[in-house]
Amino acid sequence: MFRLLVLLFATLVGVAAALPVGAQEPLKIEDLFRPAAYANPILSENGRYFAVTIPINERRNLAVLDLETGNAVGLTSFSDFDVIDINWLGNDRLTFSLGQARSPTGPGQFQGGGLFVVSRDGKETRKINGTVREAQQLNRIYRNLDVYRTLPGNSEEFIAQGNQRDADSSDLYRVNARTGRLTLITEDRPANAQSWVLDREFTPRVVTSWIRDTFTYVVWYRKDAKSPWEELTRYDFTKGPTFVPLVFEDDNQTMQVAFNGGRDTMGVFRYDPNSKKLGELLAAHPRFDMGADAFGSTVPGVITDSKTRKVVGYRVEAEKPETVWTDPDYARIQRMIDQALPETVNTFRRTPDGKRLVVTARADRRPVTWFMLDEEKRTLQELFVSQPWIKPEMLVEQRPFWFKTRDGLEINGYVFLPNNRKPGEKLPTVVHIHGGPQVRPDTWGSGFGWLEGQLMASRGYAVIVPNFRVTPGLGGRIFYAGFGEIGRRMIDDHEDAAKWAIEQGIADPERICMSGGSYGGYATLMSLARFPSTFKCGIAGLLIGDMELQLTSPSTDFARFRSAVNFWLRMIGVARTSDIPREISPQFLADRIKQPLLIYAGADDVRVPLEQTSRMVRALRSAGNPPKHVIIKAGEGHGFGKVENNVELYNRVFEFLDEHIGRRK
Repeated sequence: MFRLLVLLFATLVGVAAALPVGAQEPLKIEDLFRPAAYANPILSENGRYFAVTIPINERRNLAVLDLETGNAVGLTSFSDFDVIDINWLGNDRLTFSLGQARSPTGPGQFQGGGLFVVSRDGKETRKINGTVREAQQLNRIYRNLDVYRTLPGNSEEFIAQGNQRDADSSDLYRVNARTGRLTLITEDRPANAQSWVLDREFTPRVVTSWIRDTFTYVVWYRKDAKSPWEELTRYDFTKGPTFVPLVFEDDNQTMQVAFNGGRDTMGVFRYDPNSKKLGELLAAHPRFDMGADAFGSTVPGVITDSKTRKVVGYRVEAEKPETVWTDPDYARIQRMIDQALPETVNTFRRTPDGKRLVVTARADRRPVTWFMLDEEKRTLQELFVSQPWIKPEMLVEQRPFWFKTRDGLEINGYVFLPNNRKPGEKLPTVVHIHGGPQVRPDTWGSGFGWLEGQLMASRGYAVIVPNFRVTPGLGGRIFYAGFGEIGRRMIDDHEDAAKWAIEQGIADPERICMSGGSYGGYATLMSLARFPSTFKCGIAGLLIGDMELQLTSPSTDFARFRSAVNFWLRMIGVARTSDIPREISPQFLADRIKQPLLIYAGADDVRVPLEQTSRMVRALRSAGNPPKHVIIKAGEGHGFGKVENNVELYNRVFEFLDEHIGRRK
């Protein structure tokens, strides 16, 4: 189970040889979709035990490895969920949740969720909170509970966040892992609380609340646990500027916050909550958000020491991850690691005992690999390779690019090209559109776009994975420009990305297909209807055909929530569901779609129910253009989790692409 490689730094320099360029064998579908050999390794507080997920029952299940003895113990054996969100409680217990690691829209809960505790030896287990599936079986609305943070030196207690008391508010609880008892620690709080910041004594001092039935959030602060809450500021996240508290500094009064007032991207600022004054800009990137995005969601930004909790640097998820250290010791370690591992982007965290460091080496053409660095011995031990069966020569480069939309936005994306493409060669091309749409799922070396890009490029296709307006993390101008533009300018962005590929001499303009799941499936259908001369075929998964139905059907998992529906109405640009124009729903544009289509869906999808696929297929058949393939899998939800179903799907996809835009000439 465990391979340990000890290498001196002197021998590590240049260990990553240049990647060969030549004939490329098609990447096996199962090689990318099978569960990783190792994922999510987390070290216990004493540095002796590694928690890691490994393949059991063709799912990611939890195991613990003893570094001293080499013994491993499997702790879970789920066959319908993957174990995600793992945390150590000291050295004796772990918490975890359940999800779908290979969903095209990310490792969401869907019917998973829940919160569980298990002892290191697997002899004690406890369910702290049930899953979404259990709530549905009892005909109840799911109440979430997630680990907010663990407590140093404490193997029995942790702090959790959830809406157990009020469906519209998030509270903090001190949870006893041994008994399952929850003790509320945010009894006195503003209404509709959403997110919290603890001070250095673990006291809730900052909370952001939501004004019901609006898009406005209010940030509250109190000087100590006994002081009243005072409003610091408020913002409308659909317009900005957005203000997100991040962390307290050493004085337990000054904060660091993410803010984009007067600038495009979110930067990290120092802030005095007592005087309500914004201080100096500490870290920012000209193109990418730091600390939080304009949506208000947390993104890489402030880095704190795991033991002292002091701020030691800043990170940004740019075209490739970038880190700047303010602590000279961390900067020195980074230089040493990068010298030893020059072909990867390397991040690290000190072990809880402070004696060693766990290094994560990430790249576009190499499986994620984890190392243990011992500074005193000056050795680097290879711990785990996520997918050891994938070799660098099987993969292609993930190249960042920027394209300009017809109304002047500059938006980034990635392009995947076959390794043996000749200069100037125009290729059959697939434009892959991500789901959401208000998420940024594709980053360097990861994401569903990376997966499709690698699979298709290994078979001779160029793959364009563009972002588009309303994608967060890319600055406010791009994010805010998406509201009111679903089915309109957002669809223009997809064609503009295809035109970029044509202008660059990458794409053969007569052989471009579009692919995507969830919003990407919707975007595929809309693009075929609007731009028939650009897109010659489409692969639409988990699709939305009727936007009004999506927001009103009791079969969806969110239509009952007014706030979720209102958010979608704001993105569409109307006040009521009855105002949604038919021209932004591809079901009513079926007579315009003449190109070949492959459609797939999960029979048990509750995010985009199967009724959407069924109605869209009927509309296409009535219009005289039935889909070439309709693949519906029982037991699957919003994306296929089973390896065999993905193998069948992509084998059919490649047959479809070969037939309609052809392999390389």
